[in-house]
Amino acid sequence: MRFTSERRLDDGILEREFTLGEIPGILWTSGSASEPVPLMLVGHPGGLRTMYPRLAGRARQAVTNGFAAATIELPGRGDRPRSPEAEQARADLRRAVEAGEPVGDEIVDRLILPLVEQAVPEWQAALDALLALPETGGRVGYSGGVIAVGVRLAAVEPRIAAAGLYAGSFIPRATFDDARLVTVPAHVLLQWDDEWNPRRQALDLFDALGSTEKTLHANLGGHTGVPQFAGEEAARFFARHLR
Repeated sequence: MRFTSERRLDDGILEREFTLGEIPGILWTSGSASEPVPLMLVGHPGGLRTMYPRLAGRARQAVTNGFAAATIELPGRGDRPRSPEAEQARADLRRAVEAGEPVGDEIVDRLILPLVEQAVPEWQAALDALLALPETGGRVGYSGGVIAVGVRLAAVEPRIAAAGLYAGSFIPRATFDDARLVTVPAHVLLQWDDEWNPRRQALDLFDALGSTEKTLHANLGGHTGVPQFAGEEAARFFARHLR
C-alpha cells in the first residue's frame, strides 16, 4: 500500500488516497484516535470519482460513529482497464431493462461472476494492508454493494464480523450458494421499486442467508430513493456488532 495524497476535511476527518498495486482506494480516519478502531469497508458499484460524494458521506458517518472507513475501486471501473466481455454484458443488460424484457441468467452471470472472482481477493488484499496500519484493529464490517461481492466476501473472509448489504444489483444464481455460507449478522437494504434489482430475487437471497441474525429493511422507492433514516438504521446495526 502506498499513500498518494492526504487532506483534512472540514470536520477534522483525515482522508488519504492510496494505491494497492494498480488498485486505487481511499481511507478515512479520525486522525486523533488514541488506539486502533474497527474498520468499515465501504462497498459500491464502481467509479470512485463519480461516486465520491456518496462514498465520502457514508465514510464520514462511519468515522463519526467511531470507526475507520476505506474503499477501493472495482475491477473494470473508474480508471482501471476495461473488460470487453463485461462491457458487452453490461450493454446487453441495459438493453433488456430498457426494453422491458426479462434479464436472463446468462447475461447476469457474464457481468457479475467475473467481477466477484476478481474483486473479492482484491478486497482481502486491501484488508491485509489496512489492518496492518496502527489506526485500525479489531472487528471489520462490510457495507454496500455490489451485493454478490458483499455476500461472497462475508462468506469466505473470517475477519468480517457484520455485513450490511444493499440489494441494488442483479444477482447470479451462484450467489445463493454463497449466501448459505454466511453466518455473520446481516442487514439487507432493499428499495421496493428498484428497477435494477428484481425484488423476488432479493427476497429469496435474504431467505438464503445462513445468518442466525438477519434483518431486512425495505423501503418504497427506486434505486436512488434510499431515505436518510435507512442509513441511520444501518449505522445502529454496525454500532451493535463492531464495537
